[in-house]
Amino acid sequence: MEESYENALKCLHSRKAQPRATLDEMRGLDDMSKWIELLGYSGKHLDSLNIIHVAGTDGKGSTSAYIASILKASGKKVGLYTSPHLRDTRERIRINGRPISDTRFAAEFFEVWEKLPKTPTMELDIPRYLQLLALLSFHVFIKEKVDVAVYEAHMGGRYDATNVIQSPIVAVITHVAKDHVRYLGPNIEKIAWHKAGILKTGCLAFSSIQEPAVEEVLNRVAAETEVTIKFISKDTRLPLATEAQRENCSLAVAAANAWLSLKADGLKNLHSIILDGIKHFSWPGRYDQFQEGKYQWFLDGAHNESSLSNTARWFAEACRTKGSDVTKILIFAHFSKRNSIELLRLVQRSLISADVHLGHVIFTTYKKSHDGNVKSRPTKAKQNWLTHTVDQDKISRAGELELFRQAWRELDPDAMVWCEDTVEDALNRTRIITQTDSEIQTLVTGSLHLVGPALDLLGYLKPVRVGQTSA
Repeated sequence: MEESYENALKCLHSRKAQPRATLDEMRGLDDMSKWIELLGYSGKHLDSLNIIHVAGTDGKGSTSAYIASILKASGKKVGLYTSPHLRDTRERIRINGRPISDTRFAAEFFEVWEKLPKTPTMELDIPRYLQLLALLSFHVFIKEKVDVAVYEAHMGGRYDATNVIQSPIVAVITHVAKDHVRYLGPNIEKIAWHKAGILKTGCLAFSSIQEPAVEEVLNRVAAETEVTIKFISKDTRLPLATEAQRENCSLAVAAANAWLSLKADGLKNLHSIILDGIKHFSWPGRYDQFQEGKYQWFLDGAHNESSLSNTARWFAEACRTKGSDVTKILIFAHFSKRNSIELLRLVQRSLISADVHLGHVIFTTYKKSHDGNVKSRPTKAKQNWLTHTVDQDKISRAGELELFRQAWRELDPDAMVWCEDTVEDALNRTRIITQTDSEIQTLVTGSLHLVGPALDLLGYLKPVRVGQTSA
């Protein structure tokens, strides 16, 4: 097999978990240590990465990116591992803010691939999709001899593949909410227990301000691991482009400051370094806002109850500054095992409670356009996202969108509701239905699989870097 980027992705995607995989099947934590040994590495190699480990429900990616940006501003060589990606798999593995190139990805991937088992045995399983990516990131960062690696946990924490990290310098827990209940639930306390699994004896630990039930669990686990966890309030002094990121940035500043204080003795101008890191922070797809003539676009890849509530509040606050003589539009897509209709209702309730009334609502798929450039869900609907029983396998994509339309009309009969087959069609619809000179504010949300193609089509994202020009 040619060791190309395309073939690397084929091998990687062949290891995706089955739709009904259990947490045990997805975690493989015991095997992670064995796979790392097969790559020729040990715990000492992982320790050399001076890791900052980040878990939580909301804001993990943004917090990790803020930390990495601040550490880069200090002059450190920074590895950043995050999940999921916006457009390209390589975005998950970055060095000094830049994804590794396609050729570098392919070369390193096949080095890892050839050393790992291809079939499961009684003694050792094969690594799945996320486990492979985590292993690849360790391989790349160790070879690159980064000064620090920032790792975002995939889903939980305690049984996550990234939790093979035994000696993080700093552990960070962002806002914890009910999500992935099938794997981590059934309640917020159990979810918090999973997230707290990244706390390790000897590490510095920080958390966002949490609800009492979550705080109690985090404190209990911290005590069990002989760790003192500090709960970080929002810092109102930070100069942010969007207020919505204040909680994540405040937590990141505390974590980066702690790491630098421990690992960068004699470092001067720490305040200036932090400001420079914040200034150069970039995390497309999260609380993105930009103007295009009369069109004002708001894009966020929120996909669960807590994050969608925050996104709705962010959009509502922006709407207040423009007054009532502005057309307001929602573009929404969400297809997962979550109850998408309930998420839709949550968005509507959040906007109405903030006195934001939408003139138009557009539902679409994850398909970018009609030219075959598709990032879409499986053709068979395997999601339990309806509140009543439906023969899932018989529902077409158009049928799914029609159910969205019906649900919204029940919530708001005055809004014009549209269903479009592609993201490009949805964006074009906003231009067709608003043939006036007044301003248009459009919120695009529900999934990163929607926001990524939307940003691409709007020309907001820079071209994905290819070839050998990598870090």
